[in-house]
Amino acid sequence: MMGGQSIADSGGQIKISFGYHCNNSTDDSGEESDGIDVRPGSKLRRANSSFSCLSGAALSANATLANTNICNGLFGAEILPALDSPTSFRRIPSSPSFSKLDLLTSSFQSSLSNLSCSPSSPSELAEDNSSSLRSTSAPSRCESFLNATEVKIAGGAAGEDRVQAVCSEENDSLFCGIYDGFNGRDAADFLAGTLYETIRHYLGLLDCELERESKVSDRVGFYGLPYLEVEKSCPSFKQRVLNSLELALIQAENDFLHMVEQEMDNRPDLVSIGSCVLVVLLLGKNMYVLNAGDSRAVLATYGEGVGANSDGRLQAVQLTVSHTVDDESERIQLIKNHPEDPSTIVGGKVKGKLKVTRALGVGYLKKKSMNDALMGILRVRNLVSPPYVTVQPSRTVHEISSSDHFVVLGSDGLFDFFNNDDVVTLVHSYIQRYPFGDPAKFLLEQLVMRAADCAGFSKEELMSIPAGRRRKYHDDVTVMVIILGMNKRTSKASTRL
Repeated sequence: MMGGQSIADSGGQIKISFGYHCNNSTDDSGEESDGIDVRPGSKLRRANSSFSCLSGAALSANATLANTNICNGLFGAEILPALDSPTSFRRIPSSPSFSKLDLLTSSFQSSLSNLSCSPSSPSELAEDNSSSLRSTSAPSRCESFLNATEVKIAGGAAGEDRVQAVCSEENDSLFCGIYDGFNGRDAADFLAGTLYETIRHYLGLLDCELERESKVSDRVGFYGLPYLEVEKSCPSFKQRVLNSLELALIQAENDFLHMVEQEMDNRPDLVSIGSCVLVVLLLGKNMYVLNAGDSRAVLATYGEGVGANSDGRLQAVQLTVSHTVDDESERIQLIKNHPEDPSTIVGGKVKGKLKVTRALGVGYLKKKSMNDALMGILRVRNLVSPPYVTVQPSRTVHEISSSDHFVVLGSDGLFDFFNNDDVVTLVHSYIQRYPFGDPAKFLLEQLVMRAADCAGFSKEELMSIPAGRRRKYHDDVTVMVIILGMNKRTSKASTRL
């Protein structure tokens, strides 16, 4: 499909499509420009960026309520619309939802000492911070190296999916989140309304700790150094950032389940609602990846030592782990964790209910009291040894090099139709022809054509099917494509796989 063509969206289902380009070169006068123009279709100018452009798009298939009712509608009525910008990035003051977070958060239990040392394993980290789900006030926040006077934000909802991107030119950071909700979108809405700010908080604690350490050791403080120097001066910096991201996700889990406990008498369906989580955070030249569930981050790279202009092969490297019962290691570990329960996996699903083994929410598979809130066949029989699903994420950090071309983030609906190599080939061929085009929307267009072909429809016929009924043919799909900017590439690079 040519870049100028797009789906005739008669059903209004492709409601999210945003993107911008960062221009690392000089302006027309030959001088470097620090100005930022965020009008639709304009280019953002920034020097020394680790990425050159971002494209995001989402397509709904599930029928769902426009707003969540959790916490008496607080998220749907107040927080989420203020954070939505589905068709272009827009500039907003940093920390728009702090006042709401002060009301909603259950407890920031972690102290600076939690962040100053690395646990021997992620599970130990989770155990050290699995506090009781009782509401207390949030402490004062430290300044975070994600803090900025203003940020640019885009995102919104497509069915049960939530997508979010937050960019700051001040500190060369990019936050991307894909929250693939299931059994409802309340958990995904909760993540969209709180997770970025919770991550900022925990990175702020880490920043305070780094400053304190620098004073003790008479080193130059963090704020006087660019990211690359900080990373060189602090050997455990990357590990501690990953720890902070995981702590933030654990906090989000505690907060969400606390809210569910408060409301499950009136809304017992909340105990079955959950969300997969995929977070990518670019800080300087490092890309931090955190996932729980089956969304993916796929890196397109020419491989170590292969220059961008060489004839090397472009490779698809999956940066995430797919946490489902179809993954052998996940399946083996799940069975091992429940030796007294012969019905841990039934019909290829956890307790016969869920394909994913890790997710936020789904309290009925984590706590007996939440399972008891369900009636009849909805209740899980023989909940012998909960929790059966965990929020413990897989996590990694990748140092961006000149060999890396782009990274594709996608909810599992994308990979129902394309494998990793397909995705890399499609995106690369598109951006070679249309360097200022919209590769994320292009991927959705290709997916719709393939889904229509599989169902025996034209793409127009498929798109005319109402949300809900169309779920038979494809899932909600969310895609983001980040073009990495450590090296300028030409269109002569090989696309062979």
